Amino acid sequence: MTGLLILAGTPIGEITDAPPRLAEELVAADVVAAEDTRRMWRLANGLGVTPKGRVLSYFEGNEVGRTPELVEALLGGARVLLVTDAGMPSVSDPGYRLVAAAVEQGIRITAVPGPSAVLTALALSGLPVDRFCFEGFLPRKGGERGSRLRDLAAEPRTMVFFESPHRIEDSLVQMAEAFGGERPAAVCRELTKTYEEVKRGPLAELAVWAADGVRGEITVVVQGAPPADPSALDPAELARRVTVREEAGERRKEAIAAVAAETGVPKREVFDAVVAAKNKG
Repeated sequence: MTGLLILAGTPIGEITDAPPRLAEELVAADVVAAEDTRRMWRLANGLGVTPKGRVLSYFEGNEVGRTPELVEALLGGARVLLVTDAGMPSVSDPGYRLVAAAVEQGIRITAVPGPSAVLTALALSGLPVDRFCFEGFLPRKGGERGSRLRDLAAEPRTMVFFESPHRIEDSLVQMAEAFGGERPAAVCRELTKTYEEVKRGPLAELAVWAADGVRGEITVVVQGAPPADPSALDPAELARRVTVREEAGERRKEAIAAVAAETGVPKREVFDAVVAAKNKG
């Protein structure tokens, strides 16, 4: 019989938030694959347990090479526990490759549910939570980041992002440019930790606030776009929006499709507006 792959959620802050079953699985596992083995040992010590199985590192730099080794162990009947530094494996953390490989081999997979920065930030943000989407980390390069945000300008669902302290100011500035400075948002940092802070307000104000520096692990929640009113957009405005995207590096066809998506105006009408603007010089 094949073994069992267990994806274990770990605390995002206070160790006492760890589910009781996590301690049990750390002891029962034949193999513990950890994003950072030192953090895993601190977690185990904090929970008062000692893993009895083999402990291996499994992080971004070695997951491609180590995945076959873990799959082989699973096929041999091992109980493999996967833990990351905080939160759930596979969610902006190592794990997806191993899960996909295990699925392909017909290996059974289960999870130990744990704390989630995504859901915690959503609940604390004060923004609509009936529909939301998780966008993870934005691209590091400013141009790519701006393009991604422009693609999300018409997203009607509340959006959740992860961000690093040294990029948060630039990201908030670009969010204000792409979504509008008045779009409501919340910056949540150090969730469930001693210095937890949730700063709420329009994106433009949050960008100014972030200029003084923001420390810790950060989750940003942004309200979705309001429904567009196609009747309020004249051809000149449609053409202007296409031009803005073209100047940012998008090809005209892509820019027209994006403007049509964010406004609800048919692509043919957006195209006609661009042609009309060009003919007017």
